[in-house]
Amino acid sequence: MSPEQQAATAVNPVTEAGRMAPKNYDAVLLASFGGPEGQEDVIPFLRNVTRGRGIPDERLEEVSHHYRANGGISPINQQNRELKAALEAELLARGIELPVLWGNRNWAPYIPETLQGAYDAGHRRVLMLTTSAYSCYSSCRQYREDIGMALTETGLDGKLEVDKVRQYFDHPGFVEPFVEGTAAGLAEVRAKLAAAGTPDAPIHILFATHSIPTRDAEAAGRSEGEPREFEEGSAYVAQHLANAAAVIERVQGESGLTAPWSLVYQSRSGAPHVPWLEPDINDAIEDLGGQGVKGIVIVPLGFVSDHMEVVWDLDTEAMETCANLGLAATRVPTPGTHRKFVDGLVDLICERTVANNISDRPAVTDLGPWYDVCRPGCCANFRGEKPTIAGADTTVGTGHDPYPSGTSGETAQL
Repeated sequence: MSPEQQAATAVNPVTEAGRMAPKNYDAVLLASFGGPEGQEDVIPFLRNVTRGRGIPDERLEEVSHHYRANGGISPINQQNRELKAALEAELLARGIELPVLWGNRNWAPYIPETLQGAYDAGHRRVLMLTTSAYSCYSSCRQYREDIGMALTETGLDGKLEVDKVRQYFDHPGFVEPFVEGTAAGLAEVRAKLAAAGTPDAPIHILFATHSIPTRDAEAAGRSEGEPREFEEGSAYVAQHLANAAAVIERVQGESGLTAPWSLVYQSRSGAPHVPWLEPDINDAIEDLGGQGVKGIVIVPLGFVSDHMEVVWDLDTEAMETCANLGLAATRVPTPGTHRKFVDGLVDLICERTVANNISDRPAVTDLGPWYDVCRPGCCANFRGEKPTIAGADTTVGTGHDPYPSGTSGETAQL
C-alpha cells in the first residue's frame, strides 16, 4: 500500500475508504442461501451445503429432522420470492427501471444459472444484494466467492460485471423493524406475566444470531488497512452488540420499556471439538430461569427472514425450553418484507446507482456505514483460495473500481 493510500485509510476509514462511485447498473441480483422445497430435495440440498466435506448421506439424514418435520420445505425460497416481488414493486414506485434477478447458493435457482441468464438477456452490469447483513466469511465473503467462481465457471469473467452493496447490519431499514418488534415483544411478555399475577417479574431480552466457528469470528472484519479494534476481537460480534444496544436505546426512549439483555447464539453445527461462539440460546434460557427470570423476549437480530433456523431453532426448540421452564416468552418478527426494510434495501441500491442516487449513507451504530469494497483479506477463507468480487488489494477511496470484471485480485492476499 502506498503512503497516499495509507493516508487515505487513516483519514476516514468508515465513510470514505472502500466507497465506490455510482454506476449505471442494468439489473439487481438478490442472492441467498436457498433451501429444499420437498422431501425429495432434502438430502440433495444438504449435499450441496456440505459439498467437499465427505459427509455420508446417513449422517445427512440424521441432521435433516427439522426439514423433515416441516414437509421437507424450508420457508426461505418463498420468502425470497416475496422479497423479490416487494423490491420490484418499490423500484417501480420510485420509477427505477431495474429488473430483480434471484440466485441461490445451495438450491435452484442457482447463482451460475442466474448469471448466465442475465448475460443472455443482455445485462452487463449487475448489483448484488444478499440476504445476510453482517460481516463474516459465510455472510459476506462466501457470497463474493460464489459470484467470482460462477463468473469463472460460466466464462463470463470480463464479460459480466457484478458488484455488491455494503453489509447493511446497521442500516435503519434493517434495524427499525427490530425496534418495533422488541417494544411489542416486551409489552406482550409483560401482559402475560400480569395475567399470571406476576406483573413485576423479571424479563430478559435475548438477541439471537447464528453461531460461527470462533476462528471465523476472529477473522471477521480483520483485513489489511483496518485501523479499528472490534469488541470481543470480532466485527461479527461487535456489529451485533452495537445493533442490540441501539435497539434497546430506541425502545426505551420511545416506549419507556426496557429489560436486561444479552447476545446469544444458535444453529451450531460441525465437529464437536471445533469451538464456536457461545452461549447457546437454550443454555442461556436455562441459566436465566435458574436466576429467577420469568419472561423471555427473543429477538432474531442476526436474521433477515423467518427461514428454517428461525422456525426450528427459535420457534420450536427455544420456545420449548421456555415452556418447560414455565417462562412467559415471545419471538420478535424478522424484517421479512416489512415496509421499512424493503425501503432500506432499495435505498442501498440507490446508494450505488447514478440515477436516483442517494449520497447519504445512514447507520445507527458507530461501526457503519460499512465498506462497498472489502479490504484485502477481510473475513479470510481458511479453506483455500477462491476468486472473489467486491474486494480490492488496495484501499479504494476515490470511487474507482480496480476490478471491473468478475474476479478481483483479493485471493492473492490469502
